[in-house]
Formats: sequence, structure tokens, C-alpha cells
Amino acid sequence: MIENLLKPDLCVIGGDPAGSSAALLAAALGASVILVEPSRPAGLSPDEGRLARLALRAAAQAADLRRSSGPFGVAASRPRIDLARALSHVRAVVEASAADRSPARLAALGVRVIEAEPFFVGPRLLRAGEAVIQARRYVVAAGSAPALPAIAGLEGTPLINPDSVLDLDAAPGRLIVLGGGTAALECAQAFRLLGADVTVAAPGPLLEGFDAELAAQLATALRRDGVDVRASVLVSRVAPREGGVEVTLEGGETLSGARLMVAGARRASVDGLALEAAGVLTDASGVVVDARMRTANRRIYAIGGCVGGPQGVSADRSPAHPGLQAAQAVQNALLWRNAKVDAALVPSVVATAPELACVGLSESEARMRHKAIRVLRWPYSQNDRARAERLTTGEIKVITTGSGVILGAAIIGAGAAEQIATWTLAVKKGLNVAEFRDLAFPHPTYAEASRQAALSFYTPLAAGRGLRRILAFLRLFG
Repeated sequence: MIENLLKPDLCVIGGDPAGSSAALLAAALGASVILVEPSRPAGLSPDEGRLARLALRAAAQAADLRRSSGPFGVAASRPRIDLARALSHVRAVVEASAADRSPARLAALGVRVIEAEPFFVGPRLLRAGEAVIQARRYVVAAGSAPALPAIAGLEGTPLINPDSVLDLDAAPGRLIVLGGGTAALECAQAFRLLGADVTVAAPGPLLEGFDAELAAQLATALRRDGVDVRASVLVSRVAPREGGVEVTLEGGETLSGARLMVAGARRASVDGLALEAAGVLTDASGVVVDARMRTANRRIYAIGGCVGGPQGVSADRSPAHPGLQAAQAVQNALLWRNAKVDAALVPSVVATAPELACVGLSESEARMRHKAIRVLRWPYSQNDRARAERLTTGEIKVITTGSGVILGAAIIGAGAAEQIATWTLAVKKGLNVAEFRDLAFPHPTYAEASRQAALSFYTPLAAGRGLRRILAFLRLFG
């Protein structure tokens, strides 16, 4: 008989937002839940990192508003930026979110928290400190950590990553960012607006996986802000130098900066869990799961940053919201549901200014899968809200079948992240653009661009002879 054997309905491994969401949902369903919280490495979790970058962007936009207020009749002025106070704001936002996942709050809501280093000792047994756990089901939410690319000299060079921005003690006078995904561009623009000179060196296309046309428009916007954006450039060597770092590109060009940020791939933080003892498969991208978030061991699920493959974290596109994966995994594990997470139905967002958001198929993906498609557009320059706020840079782009079934949407512009929810529902339900024809949107709002884009589907019909003949016939009856 095993001493200290615990038999909960669910054991969650990892207390990041995905793990705590799973634990709280299971407890709300009436299940007995243990959350094992191992010691966390320095830095932020992926979800905390996204929140931190959003808070940093808010500080950057506050500074930029001071510079660009002239057209509103307000005297523009050059802001005096205190990076320490800006980062204090970011830290406060992250800490407030973390408080929602504190051991005391989890315990008050019915989750037992064990702070120990966990590891599997069999397909159903987990050891965590002095405790041995035999749960009905397990959810692994171990998170992920930044991975270093194979660049000569990188390991010996001081650097930061998007998860460690709160460790800065001074403004980076000149920042070099290696990477072309969401985190790279979000950090690049924020630090540029906060006064740094910023260069982005992306090893491939910017924002691979997003609509290429709108990704190019975002790159133009960043360059307009003063960010030196370089796509498809390879770095051959990195070396520290007095007062900073030197980056050598293939071809011999060198970039000099005060700080170096690496914002690229991530690796699952599963070392030490002994997943192989539980029959859980992993690969270079993380824990292997199916669309139900279930691993090769039918009693063990995985969610959040540790997940690999189509359901996992990409350097370019956002992963699923931790609450979504948590809800699906818990329902499947405890209620025997067959809920699935379709990565194509998870919206991705780049929290820059302008924002970029997309869901469903891109234009290139749709052309490969469908014989005939329609591309619908509506520019922000023809939106009253955008005109009033002088934020007319952007457009909405909708992809449909020839008959109007919505396959995907991408938006670049103010409020894109909020607007994409409407299109996420449309893609998930297989709606036709006709559903938008009589849908009332509040006026004036950015969301009205969605209706105008949908209505543009009918523009060719209005110009056709058939409709003109119908109108001519109806005139005969007054």
C-alpha cells in the first residue's frame, strides 16, 4: 500500500493561466482537484507575456498620442519617457492577473495546491514531493520557454526575450530584435514609441501564417513609426562588444545595438516530468495531442504552451486562449465529451498599432482548397468612426466561396482584435454573407466596416443586367 496516496478526479500539472483555468473549471463542476505547481523559471509564461506586451503597448501609445495630437487642435509635445515607471505599470498589470491564480484563491475555490516538483512514475501515478497522486485524469499545463536559434556566439551574448522585458533596468537606446512573429513585432513597435532605435531582423517572412498582404501593410506601418524592419535575413554571428552587441548578417553587414532581443521559437517546459514513464509522446515542438487535447495516454491531456503540433504555440500566430483549451480538455476528461479545438477557428492577433487579426483561411489557403472564391474588402478610410479618430489606416478583408459562404477574415486597423470575434463565429457556423445584410451594427463604429465588407459581395450583382431588368419590370406596377 502506498503511503500518502491521493486519488482526485483531476490532477493539473502547472499553475499558469491554462492550468489554473482547468483546475477552477473542474472544481466548479464538483470534481476533486489537485494542482501541482512546480518551481517556475525566471520570466513570464506565454500568456503573461502577451498581457505584458499589451500593457507595454498602452504605455507606448500614450507617449505617441502626445507626439501626434496636433491635428486634433491640441498642441503636440515631446513626451518625457520614464521606462522604469512604464515597466512598473506593466508589472502591476501582470501581478493583478497572477493574483487571480494565487494558491489562496485556488484553495478558496476548491482546488488543493501542492508546491513541489512533479514527475510520473507510471501511466497513472505522479509523485510530487512527499505525495503520490493517482488521479482519474491528468492535465499537463507545464508551459513553454524561449528557445535559442542556432547562431554562432548567441549563447555567450547577453540578451533579453519577450518574457523578460520586466527585467530591464534602463531604456535600450538601440534594440536589435531577432524574429518576425507576433512577439517580435509587438516589442519592436512598443520600444520604438518609447524612444529606442529598433531594428527587426526576421529569418523568414514576417508573420508567417497571417494574410501576407496585410502583414506587408503592418510592416509598412512599423517602418513609418521608425522601426527598421528587415525580412528574410539570416544572421551568421552574434558577439558582445563594449556597451552592447554586434550582429553580423550573411553577406557581411553588421548591426550594432545596446541590447539584443531574441523573439522566436519556444520549447515545451516538460523536462523532469518523466512523461515517457506515463506513455506520453513528445516531439521537438512539444507534447503530442489530438484535437481533443488528449495525449497517447488516454488518461492524460495537455494544454497551453507545452503543446506541440497544430494545437500548439507558434512563433508567428497566437495559440488558443488558455481558457478554451482548458474547457475542452476538462469536459473531455471528466464528462467524456468529444469537444475538439480546431486551430483554424482560433483567431490570431498582433497587438500593434494598427492591430492585425485573422481567423479561418487566408486568401492563399482558400485558393488552394476551393475552385472559386470571392475576396471582399472595405477600407477604414470610408468608416466614420475611423475618420473621427483619425485612424483611417487599415482595411477588412473577407474570403468567401463563390456562393458567399465565409471561409476566413483578416483585419488590420484600430479595434481589429475586438472585431474578429464576429468573423470567428461566422467561420465556425459556416455563415453566408447574406446573414450580415440585415444585421444592425451600432453607428458610428469600426464594426460597421464588417457589414460594408459583406455587402460588397453584392456589388457585381447590382451592376448586372439581370437586376436591372427586374427593376424595370417592377416599375410597370408603380
